Amino acid sequence: MPLALTVYGAALFLLFLWVHVVSRLEGEKTAANRSLLLALLAPLPYLVAAWGPIPGHGVAGLILLVISLAAPILLMIPTGKPRGIADPAATGRIDERTIMFSRSALEPGSSRFDEYYEKYPEHRASDDKFRCLPGLMSPDSGKFESLSFAAAGASFDTVEELATMVEGLPASERAAVDQGEVTRFLKGWSLKLGAVSCGVTTLRDYHIYSVKGRGPRFGKKIDLHGTGSHRCAVAITVEMDHGSLGTAPEGPTLMESAQQYLAAGAIAVQMASFIRRLGWEAEAHIDGNYKVICPLVARDAGLGEIGRMGLLMTPTLGPRVRIAVVTTDLPLDVDGRNFDPSVLHFCGICSKCADICPPRAIPAGAPAAIEGVERWRIDQEACFAYWCAVGTDCGQCIKDCPYSHPDSLLHNLVRWGLKRSWVFRHFALRMDDVLYGRRPGPLPHRFWIPRRKQTPA
Repeated sequence: MPLALTVYGAALFLLFLWVHVVSRLEGEKTAANRSLLLALLAPLPYLVAAWGPIPGHGVAGLILLVISLAAPILLMIPTGKPRGIADPAATGRIDERTIMFSRSALEPGSSRFDEYYEKYPEHRASDDKFRCLPGLMSPDSGKFESLSFAAAGASFDTVEELATMVEGLPASERAAVDQGEVTRFLKGWSLKLGAVSCGVTTLRDYHIYSVKGRGPRFGKKIDLHGTGSHRCAVAITVEMDHGSLGTAPEGPTLMESAQQYLAAGAIAVQMASFIRRLGWEAEAHIDGNYKVICPLVARDAGLGEIGRMGLLMTPTLGPRVRIAVVTTDLPLDVDGRNFDPSVLHFCGICSKCADICPPRAIPAGAPAAIEGVERWRIDQEACFAYWCAVGTDCGQCIKDCPYSHPDSLLHNLVRWGLKRSWVFRHFALRMDDVLYGRRPGPLPHRFWIPRRKQTPA
């Protein structure tokens, strides 16, 4: 028995030492320090029980060994599927004019401004509050830093240039295509272009905004597949860098967010152009030029679930992705929704995003019945107002989500356990709190990105 206890203690030492090395490489200083401390402390009870001169240590060692051998088995016992959250399809289509980005673009004194608040007077008070704040990327905002903000602005400028290419006329001659072959090509090509995942779904009514809320088609009804011809939607995701997101809510987070909106948009624009060259209709839906609700499309294309914070939760990167969509009449093989109630259950017991959210815009506790559907809904007014105060798109909820850890062997083993066992989900949540903290602070900036607040000359 002393040998077994020693081996088990050594195994714990090596396990936490591995966690320490991985955390150090990821720049997670708190997790690295705590895991090193655990590597030193966790084996001590086993060594004392095995070799310590304590009366009755043999019985204590036997009990400790039985518990230690039973614990991994208990953690890995497959449990029944937890109850999921109802499909948000029942809520119907959303008017894009009601989202915060559209409302922030309304100019006081304009006819659009007056007409909107005549229709939605309940939005006026909250919107007046964010209009009194500095605004996104403003030099007067709380997190302003001239270089990272300028880099983010450059990415958004380029996205605006891409907007001129989101749609166009297809080639006059329609090419005959093999449905399976062209689907495989699109998915493989998207990965080559930099996507981390790609899926196809049938375009549904609730995917599509009812009325355009931004751009020259403001106020126009959207019809992609009613009297139109788009039947399929291709969703792609791109990864946001873990280190950059780790600085949230500082400037590097905004810079990374903008960069990946651009990356996702470039892939979608290329994909749409490719389809049009084959003679089929296609339109890209990218930042600032959406006709569809990308997270819902991506969910139904099998790329993840919608979590507590209202973002797509992907299997290997959690919410640390940006999404773009291409809708088309090109016949494609459709993927089924990869319904994963384990993610929804974990979101239900976790709520780290709700705890860390500065304006408390993310609901804590269980999902509520909203418009006949059980789901979480963020306070978009509070969220956007905080963005306008700090000047960045915050990202603290994404940074601190346990699913957002890097795509590595260690974290993927944890994700495997999360998917498999109800008991493991509770254990993993507690360990995430122990290692990273319930409200982790930001990671350090890369050496070439300044932290100081700079004001324009």
